[in-house]
Amino acid sequence: MQLFPVPAVNPRMRPRTALVASADRSFRQRLAQVLAGLRWQVREAEGGAQAWTEAEAALPDAVIVDSWLPDLDLNEFLGEFKNRFPEVDLVTAAGNFAAESPRGPYRQELLYALRHCQETDTAAWNTSPAIENSDRETTRSEPLKPADGPIVISCSAPFCATPILPSLPAGTGKTISIQSGRAARGVDPNSSERLPELVGNAASMLEVSRRVRLVAPRMTPVLIEGPTGSGKEIVAEALHRLSTRSRKPFVAINCAAIPEALLEAELFGHTRGAFTGAVQGRTGRIEAADGGTLFLDEIGEMPLGLQAKLLRFVECGELQRVGDNETVKVDVRILAATHRPLAPQTQNGAFRSDLYYRLAVFLIRTPSLAEHVLDLPLLIEHFLQKLGRDTPVKRLDESALAKLGAHDWPGNVRELEHVLERGIILAGENPVLTAREIDFGLAVN
Repeated sequence: MQLFPVPAVNPRMRPRTALVASADRSFRQRLAQVLAGLRWQVREAEGGAQAWTEAEAALPDAVIVDSWLPDLDLNEFLGEFKNRFPEVDLVTAAGNFAAESPRGPYRQELLYALRHCQETDTAAWNTSPAIENSDRETTRSEPLKPADGPIVISCSAPFCATPILPSLPAGTGKTISIQSGRAARGVDPNSSERLPELVGNAASMLEVSRRVRLVAPRMTPVLIEGPTGSGKEIVAEALHRLSTRSRKPFVAINCAAIPEALLEAELFGHTRGAFTGAVQGRTGRIEAADGGTLFLDEIGEMPLGLQAKLLRFVECGELQRVGDNETVKVDVRILAATHRPLAPQTQNGAFRSDLYYRLAVFLIRTPSLAEHVLDLPLLIEHFLQKLGRDTPVKRLDESALAKLGAHDWPGNVRELEHVLERGIILAGENPVLTAREIDFGLAVN
């Protein structure tokens, strides 16, 4: 069944050229396949800089830009590109055309190709800056927002004390309906797209799994962005597990948890006597991950001086221990994570732009719990089973579920786990958790 009519193609029309700029190889391939069927010649670029070079080498008829570029700020790229190549039709992955672009006779084909790709893509946050546009034929992309009004949640019953249909406290604007079955948003919970450690059937969670599967086998550096408590380290561990380095070490370091004076030695290692208290030499975390994966959590908190040293290692794969004159060659794959986007920090000088472009070759965003609240029952069941490994598994009554459903979860999935763990402790020998044991007071770390 065709949801969008296939545009008629004139066989005598000369082949037109489209340039697709995206870090997502699967997106480029899908789009190129559809455009090729419409008699387009397609060139590909992995980022904004390469797209610029391709456009100067052979001017395309149209350029399609993904919702995120790994090496350039998207807003700046769009503005500069329109000024430099005003004759090229510029369109984002959301289907927004530049108002100044020439109105070519083939816009219907470009929209058809994009919409066809969206039908086969599970992306939940393909948003892009809106290009100033007065055309009625296109729509603007809006970021996802937590659901308002009634919320229907499907879940299995093992963690429920009785079949329930709770109503939440007045003023929340939400109602949770607990039903039989485990499908959320019509997604098959047994879908091969979902990774076992990433609990949730919402489109945003399936997109995380999809991106992990795409990039895991490669050496490509990955930047994981998402709010605190949304599971960034779990994503990093999944990337390592699915990589060819899974039998080698996975070494994680929290850049915000170690004092600045010690962070360099912790990362690069040090020799005996390199500084006060260094009574013996020590191998750094980077060297300890040789052959495996290095996970730099909260990379945005790394001091600027140390960012320069890390950049050198990322570029050449060599490090120098503190107090040593010799360099050591180390083979690691770097994954980084941050709870706040790094691109704005490069604008105000808080983070080095050259290091950002090296680390953010591929972006994975972990959604807040509010963005996939329909997965709440699955997450509750997962954590109750996890916390009940050494003790009988607890169940929830109607009042407990209603209280959990009414919460806005500022601490995300980690907060949910802590709330349930605290509730199990407070319940003691009682096999059923009630609203009295659901305490949010100390949940957010």
